[in-house]
Amino acid sequence: MYSVRLWAVRHARLLELTYRAFEPVIVKLHPLWKAVGYQRAEKPVGKLEELSKGLLFDCKMCGQCILSSTGMSCSMNCPKTMRNGPCGGVLQNGNCEVYPEKRCVWVEAWEGSQKMKGGDKIQVVQLPVDHRLEGSSSWLRVAREASEQQAVQKGGSQ
Repeated sequence: MYSVRLWAVRHARLLELTYRAFEPVIVKLHPLWKAVGYQRAEKPVGKLEELSKGLLFDCKMCGQCILSSTGMSCSMNCPKTMRNGPCGGVLQNGNCEVYPEKRCVWVEAWEGSQKMKGGDKIQVVQLPVDHRLEGSSSWLRVAREASEQQAVQKGGSQ
């Protein structure tokens, strides 16, 4: 898993482009998610998300994915679960103080973000993790929030 996770960071730009193509599809499926019911869709979509993101990013399914902001490095892989940058215990070689044989998740995040078009997103302060959302699909959350935003925009433009 660890080697695949490092591969994902090295190929952050490719994965960013892939996600940018994938996200509109998930959002356009909102009528389907709504008809089926977001709660019922949660289990199969969440499982697919867990399998794919688990393989590529060693995803912890926090339900509030910020991979596009962290250079395709899952911040939940930090042993201290730091959501906004390194803890200050990064070793001089860029490795983690808790697991000295592994690179710091945030060193990886910085390097991955510099390869991405939206590389400056890493400097945006993230909200703390809402642990009530653990295990839920961030893909469905993105679809629901985007459709709600589109509805507000349509309502405001009339």
